[in-house]
Amino acid sequence: MDEIRVPIYLITGFLESGKTTFLDFTLQQDYFAIDGKTLLILCEEGEEEYDMNKLKLANTVVEVIEDEKDLTPQRLAAMDIIHQPDRVVMEYNGMWLVSKFEQMKLPDGWGIEQEITCVDATTYQVYMANMKSLFMDMVRNTDMVIFNRCSQDDPLPAYRRGIKVANQSAEVIFEDEEGELDAFQDEMPFDINAPVIDIAPEDYGIWFVDAEDNPDTYVGKTVRFKGRVMKPRGMGSKFFVPGRTAMTCCAEDTTFLGYVCKSDDTPHLKEGSWVEVTAKVAFENRMEYQGEGIVLYADSVKVCEPLKDEMVYFN
Repeated sequence: MDEIRVPIYLITGFLESGKTTFLDFTLQQDYFAIDGKTLLILCEEGEEEYDMNKLKLANTVVEVIEDEKDLTPQRLAAMDIIHQPDRVVMEYNGMWLVSKFEQMKLPDGWGIEQEITCVDATTYQVYMANMKSLFMDMVRNTDMVIFNRCSQDDPLPAYRRGIKVANQSAEVIFEDEEGELDAFQDEMPFDINAPVIDIAPEDYGIWFVDAEDNPDTYVGKTVRFKGRVMKPRGMGSKFFVPGRTAMTCCAEDTTFLGYVCKSDDTPHLKEGSWVEVTAKVAFENRMEYQGEGIVLYADSVKVCEPLKDEMVYFN
């Protein structure tokens, strides 16, 4: 991969999601300052406006692209020649597919350094109900999701799980009018201290995300759940992945959520069959995770009837 000489900071989110407010604040901060020139590309105009005098003091030049058809490799190349920026900050239009820009040929030396998605918590559920595919495209590769205008009464744990199913590595931050909210403990719908933690089918998604985020909570404990057998190649004869399917944005766009499991019964398990797994939880380095992750050591794996609803939900 070519070295990034001109990093791009891509700020995404729907209209009035707080992108301009976030950027206007960030560009003025000492920690974001650089000696060279910043090119700010605006692809959407909201109610908030930038203070152009402050931008000039921060050695920031502005380009506006109002129509998606004008966002082309040729236009970006021209900006590179004219401005010779040391970095690029782009406020992306929420109605344009982020994946389209991610796949675009960029000027030599340009590369996406970080993606940040802003979300207005007061309109999040409306957008998810009506523009889920656009939103999921937006967060699929993002590094951070910032929910602003939050209230303590909002179902923030459910919002967080909804992001995690699309992008397990994304950092999720919640803010109210006074700033970032303190970390909150998501109340689990199962007994975390039981000798065997029974994960009901409707709670699988909640457990999967919580185990990923808080592995220390589960290490050494025993869990029991139902899932479908997946046997990826190269894992070894005693390893398989029991899990469930989650819909990210539509019926055609799904992801399989499961953890590596070791069992002596693996050679006898049929790909795609349904099993009830009782296993002790560990946290180990595995090639499949490209680092550390949850590893299950099965006490028992029993073939069972398929669930009536295979899909995972995060409410």
